[in-house]
Amino acid sequence: MLTQELTPVYIALLVTFCAGGIVIALFYSYIERRSESYKRFAAIAAAGPVADRVAGNDESRRRKAVEATLRELEDKQKIKKTSKLTLTARMRQAGLGWNLRTYNVICLIAGAISFLTSLAVFGVGLIPSIGFGIAGGLLLPYLYVNGKRGSRFKKFSEEFPNAVDVIVRGVKAGLPLVDCLRIISLEAQEPVRSEFRVILEDQTLGVPMDEAVQKFAERIPLPESNFFAIVIALQSRTGGSLSEALANLSKVLRERKKMKAKIKAVSSEAKASAGIIGSLPVVVAVLIYLTSPDYISLLFTTTTGHFTLAASGFWMMVGILVMRKMINFDF
Repeated sequence: MLTQELTPVYIALLVTFCAGGIVIALFYSYIERRSESYKRFAAIAAAGPVADRVAGNDESRRRKAVEATLRELEDKQKIKKTSKLTLTARMRQAGLGWNLRTYNVICLIAGAISFLTSLAVFGVGLIPSIGFGIAGGLLLPYLYVNGKRGSRFKKFSEEFPNAVDVIVRGVKAGLPLVDCLRIISLEAQEPVRSEFRVILEDQTLGVPMDEAVQKFAERIPLPESNFFAIVIALQSRTGGSLSEALANLSKVLRERKKMKAKIKAVSSEAKASAGIIGSLPVVVAVLIYLTSPDYISLLFTTTTGHFTLAASGFWMMVGILVMRKMINFDF
């Protein structure tokens, strides 16, 4: 009896479930798409605004590009450091228009002058004069090239911050980088003027700006030119404000110049002490020779005196090198 009374209820529930199943079957795809849409909207809302995400992606991409560029430049510098600098490159860095033939001719002339001077003026024997001639022919031109190279690098370091300031002011005024380089190549002091003229010539021949500046850093192997090449390479490959980067570079270069002057001032006392200590034995020997020549002549006339002079000269040279190492600062 109870079962017959509940039969309509069962039928009603079955009809309800069947109707619900039919509705779900008909609208399942629409409901599923709505749920997926809600999930995507929730994920986007949790990630933040679109502009922030785009800016974050751009910043991350730019950071990766900067890291890759710096790694590439560092690898190139390691290769350059391992490669030996040729004589032609040294003469080019010294600002001399010599070739290898000219250098060899100058070596022969310097050797002949050294030989004749030692033989005729100082009255040295033939064999020692030949030794002096060979030493003079090999050493004097080499020292001259090194001296000219160091002097040129010093002038470049003093003038280069002014050239960077010209580029900064020109870029801020709206001038292209090439026009700023052209101004420097016409109005700057040597050797900055000639080096920037070479950059423009390379640019005219179709060399990209970053490669032209890298060649410039190879011609002038100084930290200042290397910094400039890195800034230009990063800006050309990754973008950014060139005027701001070069302004920071100019500030760094001028701070380095101040630091160099400060180091020179602080180490001047040590250099004066080293000069006095190094010259003291020679001055004392000369004074003794002038007052008592017989007393010191034993150093020049006996075998024991010769050994004493050789040992003293060796230890004086060691002391000079040690003092030079102590008062030279690298920064």
